[in-house]
Amino acid sequence: MKNKTRSWIIRAAFLLVLVLIAVVMLRIGRGHTVYFDNRALDYQGTTTAAPYKITVTVNGEQISKLYEKERCSVTNIGDKLELTLEVMQQKGGSETTTTYNLKLPHNLDGVIINLPGYIAGLPEEAYLEEFIPAPSTDLDDEEAPVTDDMGLGDM
Repeated sequence: MKNKTRSWIIRAAFLLVLVLIAVVMLRIGRGHTVYFDNRALDYQGTTTAAPYKITVTVNGEQISKLYEKERCSVTNIGDKLELTLEVMQQKGGSETTTTYNLKLPHNLDGVIINLPGYIAGLPEEAYLEEFIPAPSTDLDDEEAPVTDDMGLGDM
């Protein structure tokens, strides 16, 4: 009887540890690759121009200085990030610094955020989209040369 009770206590403790690990992993969150884009955005007939330069700082670390039509990326663990943007509208102009707390969607691994649209206060469907990598054309089997010499050359 003692062994049965002890066995059930060990099983319950093991199950409790697994549930605790699951809760911690859910709290930590998953990793996201976030791409920041500095391109003009056209949304419902309204065009938002790209600033001359945006300095992107994520969670206290400077990531990049984006000029017009440039993109940078950062890998973020969790679903929240602190985004600090130093925006220079015109070359040689003054910079304005603003800090945003951004919540990332759970269902997307790669996220593209259009910074001019985000700064302008457009809705999420305007400035946020999923990053889908282009398929590689280097690995096509159809283009491989077919030879009959099996690599033996002229023997």
